[in-house]
Amino acid sequence: MAKKLITVHVNGKAEEKAVEPRTLLIHFLREELNLTGAHIGCETSHCGACTVDIDGQSVKSCTHLAVQCDGSEVLTVEGLANKGVLHAVQEGFYKEHGLQCGFCTPGMLMRAYRFLHDNPNPSEEEIRSGLSGNLCRCTGYQNIVKAVQYAAKKLQEPATA
Repeated sequence: MAKKLITVHVNGKAEEKAVEPRTLLIHFLREELNLTGAHIGCETSHCGACTVDIDGQSVKSCTHLAVQCDGSEVLTVEGLANKGVLHAVQEGFYKEHGLQCGFCTPGMLMRAYRFLHDNPNPSEEEIRSGLSGNLCRCTGYQNIVKAVQYAAKKLQEPATA
């Protein structure tokens, strides 16, 4: 199968690679770019462990082709922290114990990141609905909700110089 040359901006860095048209974004990220934060779970878009941000939208990368991202901005969990400082969502999951086994965590973090960008002051019900496409088999979700509430509050604090 003939490969197609694509350029994707991943975590702020331009990546130019030749890929087969059938290559899923999750495999491109993990195998071509060695970004293994997003996990392969169900490969049917049901679990959300592979969630990334593409051009300002949450996308499940297990059902999205890499060639569809040509010219796009992709943010993965590896790109959330800024110069070693955790993003508020990451800090929230740490402080509020929003994970157990960690398998769903990268997808939860990415979905929470986009959700809070779109809804900076959500209710508990809105958080639960906003994360409903991402599954966790360990936590019962209560601490994940608390982590997102923590992040929402932190993101609304004035920046310190």
